[in-house]
Amino acid sequence: VHQDGTKQKRERKKTVSFSSMPTEKKISSASDCINAMVEGSELKKIRSNSRVYHRYFLLDADMQSLRWEPSKKDSEKAKIDIKSIKEVRTGKNTDIFRSNGIYDQISEDCAFSIIYGENYESLDLVANSADIANIWVTGLRYLISYGKHTLDMIESTQDNMRTSWLSQMFSESDVDNLGHIPLCNAVQFIKDLNPGLKINKIELKFKELHRSKEKTGTEVTKEEFIEVFHELCTRPEIYFLLVQFSSNKEFLDTKDLMMFLEAEQGMALVTEEISLEIIQKYEPAKEGQEKGCLSIDGFTNYLTSPDCHIFDPEHKKVCQDMKQPLSHYFINSSHNTYLIEDQFRGPSDITGYIRALKMGCRSVELDVWDGPDNEPVIYTGHTMTSQIVFRSVIDIINKYAFFASEYPLILCLENHCSIKQQKVMVQHMKKILGDKLHTQSPNIEESYLPSPESLKGKILIKAKKLSSNCSGLEGDVTDEDEGAEMSQRVGKEGVEHQNSMTGKRFQLCKELSELVSICKSVQFKEFQVSFQLQKYWEVCSFNEVLASKYANENPGDFVNYNKRFLARVFPSPMRIDSSNMNPQDFWKCGCQIVAMNFQTPGLMMDLNIGWFRQNGNCGYVLRPAIMREEVSFFSANTKDTVPGVSPQLLHVKIISGQNFPKPKGSGAKGDVVDPYVYVEIHGIPADCAEQRTKTMHQNGDNPIFDESFEFQINLPELAMVRFVVLDDDYIGDEFIGQYTIPFECLQTGYRHVPLQSLTGEILAHASLFVHVAITNRRGGGKPHKRGLSVRKGKKSREYASMRTLWIKTIDEVFKNALQPIRDATDLRENMQNAVVSFKELCGLSPVANLMQCILAVSTRLVGPDNTPLVVLNLNDQYPTMELQGIVPEVLKKIVTAYDMV
Repeated sequence: VHQDGTKQKRERKKTVSFSSMPTEKKISSASDCINAMVEGSELKKIRSNSRVYHRYFLLDADMQSLRWEPSKKDSEKAKIDIKSIKEVRTGKNTDIFRSNGIYDQISEDCAFSIIYGENYESLDLVANSADIANIWVTGLRYLISYGKHTLDMIESTQDNMRTSWLSQMFSESDVDNLGHIPLCNAVQFIKDLNPGLKINKIELKFKELHRSKEKTGTEVTKEEFIEVFHELCTRPEIYFLLVQFSSNKEFLDTKDLMMFLEAEQGMALVTEEISLEIIQKYEPAKEGQEKGCLSIDGFTNYLTSPDCHIFDPEHKKVCQDMKQPLSHYFINSSHNTYLIEDQFRGPSDITGYIRALKMGCRSVELDVWDGPDNEPVIYTGHTMTSQIVFRSVIDIINKYAFFASEYPLILCLENHCSIKQQKVMVQHMKKILGDKLHTQSPNIEESYLPSPESLKGKILIKAKKLSSNCSGLEGDVTDEDEGAEMSQRVGKEGVEHQNSMTGKRFQLCKELSELVSICKSVQFKEFQVSFQLQKYWEVCSFNEVLASKYANENPGDFVNYNKRFLARVFPSPMRIDSSNMNPQDFWKCGCQIVAMNFQTPGLMMDLNIGWFRQNGNCGYVLRPAIMREEVSFFSANTKDTVPGVSPQLLHVKIISGQNFPKPKGSGAKGDVVDPYVYVEIHGIPADCAEQRTKTMHQNGDNPIFDESFEFQINLPELAMVRFVVLDDDYIGDEFIGQYTIPFECLQTGYRHVPLQSLTGEILAHASLFVHVAITNRRGGGKPHKRGLSVRKGKKSREYASMRTLWIKTIDEVFKNALQPIRDATDLRENMQNAVVSFKELCGLSPVANLMQCILAVSTRLVGPDNTPLVVLNLNDQYPTMELQGIVPEVLKKIVTAYDMV
């Protein structure tokens, strides 16, 4: 459990990976793949019964057959004719892989299978890296498509669009038509085309090229310019992805792009017109725009654009129901907003309010004391923090209250003023805030607070209020003094004073009391008392330590309490350094107002900022239904599945990183970084997990990771994913960048993750390239995003159970519903099992969707003479597969499995 994310160092197990590419030269074309295959690679040959053989595989120079050595077989038998290969399958997706005893030890990204012969036999192989696997898969697919004409085809189409585009741009730069341009111009040219590249890296590449040619001078020819651009600006992982969807061409046409958008990116209702729009927008070559073709450069531009950001753009605007009671939302909240450093000696400044309000904060704190010249001031009492004038803070709040959000702002007023200065406070608030103040008395006939929608543009005062039977102009109320707790903490080491101020009372004027409407501060006693006596407009504040105690000892009661009442949690007085508590510890109990020290960056603020992005950054996030509905029961400390909620499986592949900077505080020399990535899941205890990649020691600023992870998410609506990039070669500081995103905001498919600094600024051009898939343990999920996976036998099925409420009519209704729910569970599980079988027969992993399955088998549905072996009948409600004559046994199984679905 992370108590504080600012200075902590987790014990992180170091693992090391060295690139096993055949050469340092990037693979960026089909001819590179073919050449690498002719040179050969060591691959592991997997057989049944966990047998593994290390063999050297190579492509014959005539490209007619694939050979391996050493082998006990005759050399003529230790080979496969290219023309006999039916399919090249990625991943561990054959019977031999699935039944192998070392299945879990084999990387999905390094495994591939060659399906060959009339009986669809499989040669199952594992490369030393995902790079090597990609080379063989890409090269073999080209050979299957074009046979002996492969090289002719590659030479005729290779990089034509890119070459003509770069030639045209070079000519425009070579105004005097000299056939060369100055080195500095060429470097800047490439830098403009790829802003993430470092100038010294571009210069070094040109100098290396000139040195290899024993060339003197600093002039750059067109051929040299194109060669360096090709070397520096081609990302192999994007090239391998392009040829996977391009029917083994060096570009995507509109139909290829449509297939990619639908099958991988989860886009619905894609048309050729949409594909063409993307090509027109991102393809740099005029030829490509005119012909409707997306080159490697256009595809790279698209994948790095906001269109392929990991964050779902639907969540960039308010997208949740804002008409629920206020208590049904998490509220972005600040603690001691006026402080910009520590809690005891640090300065107070109005910039604290400006920063918080601009970040979408909807609950700020004002600790008000008597000041000179009858002007109240704000600071933390009993400490050495500096003071700011109350009036100037109200002016700033008036100016910025609705800068980032139109939904209600709560002013948590901790009042320690005399009656005289309380009246001054009232005058300032009425004069400056005017109609924005919500002073309407609560409706006693209601049971819940009004909604954020109905309180748009309003400012709510949370403070003490005189009892309704107080007839005078003033009265006494109990004091709330967080500063006193802080002072006592400094004075008495190691002792937490939870209720030290319980008995202290102070005088409150009626005018200030009347400004408090639906956020009356009261002291919490115990849950049963609150359930019986607390009014819905009364708010309790909990010290972090007390709140943690209730979260651990009374998790169910705490969740039920927060269905009707607002609960504010503030940091322990032990946090003198302004460190932050983990907001997830209290969100999981339904606590709405978890007050954070906005001035302190780190893990905890990353979670807070990331969490509130999901609803247009408006400062309000609707809590999960299970935490709002009166009849539902949820324990915050559940370490298993949540009743009534379908667990999701999150599959994340960290593919590569781009333009990683050196950690800011690092004392290590040079610009070299040895990066590795952590993927963290934050949520309920059952969901908290983390996994890491290996450390990359070569090409550290643009590393290829190619590592896949899987996480089970039991309560998706409360989960967050955090990507953290760290440097293994650090002195002083290891942090490179991070990005935190709510699970519900993830976009599936191939996505770029923009990295942010420790203080939340975007790191220019620094990103992670990832693949995200979300499948479902038991059905359901978002359309176009979530499929089905994980086969379950009938005995292991989890059926819904009912809690007895001891209300006869309700219990009888739910009792009758048990069998239909059980039948529905069986139906869902049977369908899920059928889908898993179909995916396996198609040679795909559980992460795949049905469209990818149809794509995978489409090549098998046609005979050698292009006659269809299977046709799809689209006339029925659901498309059916119909066999045409005699077909291989494998195809019959696929059709049978499809019929089962």
